[in-house]
Amino acid sequence: MTIVMMIKTNQTVSKSAFKSKALEYFRAVEKSHKPLIITDHGKPVLKVVPFSEDSAEILRELRGSVLEYVDPTEPVADSDWEALE
Repeated sequence: MTIVMMIKTNQTVSKSAFKSKALEYFRAVEKSHKPLIITDHGKPVLKVVPFSEDSAEILRELRGSVLEYVDPTEPVADSDWEALE
């Protein structure tokens, strides 16, 4: 018996549901080329994404994400990182 799973964009599944059908979810991600987010008590904890050897793909995802480009040769201090505040 074969179960076909279609993965929608940003589909989520609980850890318990994923555990019993992991191989089926892996095959669905591979076939659909769309990520699957695994949750624990409704909170996203893992993301399964299709593998790609295309290094340019990562750069395409980052294109347009730079908010400000001011003096890139200046050193960066800990106080410059918003995440550390």
